[in-house]
Amino acid sequence: MARKDNIDLAVAAELDGDVDATRRGGQPSGMRGTVVRRIVAIFRKEVYHISRDPFSLLIALVMPVIMVLMFGSAVEFNVQNIATTYVDQSNTPASRTFLNLMGSSGYFKLFRSDSVSLGCERLETEKAKALVIIPSTFERDVLGGGQGKIQILLDGTDNSAIGAISGYLGAIQEHATEEILETPAIRPPVKVVSRFLFNPELSSQWFVVPGLTAVIMAILSILLTALTVSREWENGSMELLLSTPICPIEIISGKILPYAGLGLFSVLVVYFVARFLYGVPFVGSHLVFAMGTLLFLFAYLGLGLLISTSVKTQQAAVQIAMVVGLMPSMLFSGFIFPLEHMPQVFRSIASVFPARWYVQIARDQFLKGATLRTLLYPFSMLTFHLIVIISACLMKFKRTLER
Repeated sequence: MARKDNIDLAVAAELDGDVDATRRGGQPSGMRGTVVRRIVAIFRKEVYHISRDPFSLLIALVMPVIMVLMFGSAVEFNVQNIATTYVDQSNTPASRTFLNLMGSSGYFKLFRSDSVSLGCERLETEKAKALVIIPSTFERDVLGGGQGKIQILLDGTDNSAIGAISGYLGAIQEHATEEILETPAIRPPVKVVSRFLFNPELSSQWFVVPGLTAVIMAILSILLTALTVSREWENGSMELLLSTPICPIEIISGKILPYAGLGLFSVLVVYFVARFLYGVPFVGSHLVFAMGTLLFLFAYLGLGLLISTSVKTQQAAVQIAMVVGLMPSMLFSGFIFPLEHMPQVFRSIASVFPARWYVQIARDQFLKGATLRTLLYPFSMLTFHLIVIISACLMKFKRTLER
């Protein structure tokens, strides 16, 4: 505590240096040099606090690595190994061919049930997501020129898996017809061939990891900067700052810069993990990506500082920061849930948060590589958010200093 007081007193003395020089009849070394010295003094003070705060260091250095590894590995939109129970009442080569194709596809993990009632019981107890019932007349109907019918019961409580299962079964059905009849299936007169651009294998990591830059920076920037001014009030060191000839923009600049460095470090962590661990390509411009990153980073740093100047306790600052930083960046940024599928009112709400525009820029630069001209609207929105947030922060901070 004594070392902390010495740091605050040393900074206050440095900030008062020009005033003391003027009182002694000397001249300060120029307005620009004075402003730079004041910002550097506040900057050094924040660096001292960060280096001596295990919580801040843990959040800044460890959390980005943990989050990118967890989200990159755990979030998977391609449904695989779907627990499926089956009742094979036919028990013929045709039925076994169909089941072998299901099992070898990698999408289904098959479990045999001796009766329909046991299969339904597995569905009710959530031990299986689907029940496949092959009737005893299956092979006779298929080979006799008729239509072999297979009943499939799906667990409707899992909405996300139903669409994937239906799509998988359609492809397996066509392949099974060719295998059982040992002849190519009748082709429709029109054949539609799809090709996936920008993400040919529909990899979940390619979709999720670039968007993580927004989530990690949002949480990191708001959480750490939300503590900085409220910590000054709790520790009683704000009075020292108030007694110095320093203006709000100098305090804000000095306090934001150290956390900007930590935010950029988190972006580099996500970038290298995405490129070298998950193999996500980067086909865009690093300059465009860096410009969008800086706009987003300083907007959220300003938002965190605005929270910090609005409350006097660190506990309240953390709670507000998590609500303002975590929830919008997860729910209203398009990071996981596509904005196009949301009602118009929620799409309008999402537009209020900078994370919504930065996720668009980050994904585009990783996977598409559009030019700055194409991304002019997201960049304009980020710039607008930055100006509004910093202006509000300056006005709030000025009133706080005058109180």
